[in-house]
Amino acid sequence: MDHVLGFKCSLCGQEYGLSEVEYVCPKHGDMGNLDVVYDLPKIARRWSRKRLAEDRDQSIWRYRALLPLEPDSQVIPLQIGATPLYRPQRLCDNLNLPNVYLKDDGRNPTGSFKDRASSVAVVKARELGRQVITTASTGNAGAALAGMAAAVGQPAVIFAPMTAPEAKVAQLLMFGATVILVNGNYDQAFDLCLQASREFGWYCRNTGYNPFTAEGKKTAALEICEQMKWKAPDRIFVSVGDGNIISGIHKGLKDLHALGWIDKMPRLMGVQAAGSAACYNAWHLHTEKITPVSADTLADSISVDLPRDGVRGVRAVSHTGGAYLTVTDDEILDAMRVLARQCAVFSEPAGATAYAGLAKAISQHLVEPDETIVVLITGNGLKDIRSAIQAAGQAHRIEPALDEVKQLWGKLSAREA
Repeated sequence: MDHVLGFKCSLCGQEYGLSEVEYVCPKHGDMGNLDVVYDLPKIARRWSRKRLAEDRDQSIWRYRALLPLEPDSQVIPLQIGATPLYRPQRLCDNLNLPNVYLKDDGRNPTGSFKDRASSVAVVKARELGRQVITTASTGNAGAALAGMAAAVGQPAVIFAPMTAPEAKVAQLLMFGATVILVNGNYDQAFDLCLQASREFGWYCRNTGYNPFTAEGKKTAALEICEQMKWKAPDRIFVSVGDGNIISGIHKGLKDLHALGWIDKMPRLMGVQAAGSAACYNAWHLHTEKITPVSADTLADSISVDLPRDGVRGVRAVSHTGGAYLTVTDDEILDAMRVLARQCAVFSEPAGATAYAGLAKAISQHLVEPDETIVVLITGNGLKDIRSAIQAAGQAHRIEPALDEVKQLWGKLSAREA
């Protein structure tokens, strides 16, 4: 792994060799997020856009030259990444914005963006010879870890709050993970997971704690730019909870820009639920001090009291000239309906939050009509059926008789007239 130089603390700038630290900067404890530092000149000599174009692998592993993996490591044998980038004409017409694209990461193997990070974490755990891998999750990160671990026969232990949606818990169990439901919120599950990993020597994949999660997540930025033929978009809208997805996107864009593969940095637009807006609050106050909130939102995947990658999440927006926005739960539900009915993209609440942010940005005149905009959809709607039904409404119930169909259809037609 001679293309990786080591780690750099995102808070104090202290540099470490790969063998000196494992998770975070010792000076800052659990919040001392580390950046993976690459030998980019060496990568540039070995790798090119032309060489990438000749690679037939349609997964995140096509970007292996820019990932922190040993050259002979076994990767996860699933199609992770290579998710579609749609330009939905009806949506563009209705928004009066001709260049809006949806990056649908609900099409990943376990139905969420988190497969990108979990797959890299599982490979790293196996490189290090760790027998058990663990994480705390509201559902998606855990399901991704459980699925990736199952693909290679790696035992996994998942800590999740008891409020996690039933469909997500079902995924954890179906993939064979040991599932521990904690009578508390995500942040309490996170802290307990850290304690258990230290006690038992498990490899910890926790978001914003393990430095390799952002490296997996940055692959979405690499894909977006490749799919757009290396013409970077003007803005990317990203839903934000812990801050690790938007910081990963930022990292990927910075790597591409340093390699000279893109000629500009897109503005990153962070979107948080109004009931879980710690990153928005810090950005709005022009500070990197992240103050915890009491998170309360139906978008469970981004419901976080204290964003563990909050500082880098704030920087991703401020350093690219973007903005943070907040949206209500009602706006999130409306975004779910719009994505489903105008684009046939079925998103869970956290994924739809990014589109709700675009709608809010349009109303606040934050985007120009000629801008190219990408909205990142991070999870499939089947992850949270309760919220989907809340957004869509109930089905009609009748007796098995044609007269009842006629009566119902008459009422519906009159309602729409």
